[in-house]
Amino acid sequence: MSKNKIDNLFKSLENKFDTENPDLGHQERFFQKLKTQDSSLNKKKKNLWKPFIGIAASVTLIITLFIGSLQQNESRDLASVSPKMEETQNFFTSAINEELNKLKEEASPIAQNLINDALKQIKILENDYTKLKVDLTNSGDDSRVIYAMISNFQNRIDILKNTLNQIEIVKQLKNSSHDTSTTI
Repeated sequence: MSKNKIDNLFKSLENKFDTENPDLGHQERFFQKLKTQDSSLNKKKKNLWKPFIGIAASVTLIITLFIGSLQQNESRDLASVSPKMEETQNFFTSAINEELNKLKEEASPIAQNLINDALKQIKILENDYTKLKVDLTNSGDDSRVIYAMISNFQNRIDILKNTLNQIEIVKQLKNSSHDTSTTI
């Protein structure tokens, strides 16, 4: 723009400029309005995000649960290693069930403490077996893990058989003490 055009512009706007001074406290009122407007905008922004945060948290939780369930389903047992291991697992499972049934048949007030103790030990071994299944999945059918799984089955059977033997001994002792007390 040339200097003449600017001069002409100002001459045409002469007496049209606002030259009055604002009232007292104008600046403070202006700043106060800005602050309230700013805080209301912040509140609106915060309120706008609340539903989205809740939805995002829900989606994250669902995804976490889904992935966790997939990982639990991926744990393998002996039957998944080979057909021979499936036979081994079936053999041990049926043997354990058979021993557990015998143990239930022997349930009596005299043997209850022995049975409860045996069942606690079996539960510990079952928890260990669950960990071994995860280890088998992670190790890629490591023979040491397979051996530990078979040993776990054997330990459970041994506990059940030993408990049945102890119950039998307790019964014999009770019968022999009962027989001696009646003959004396």
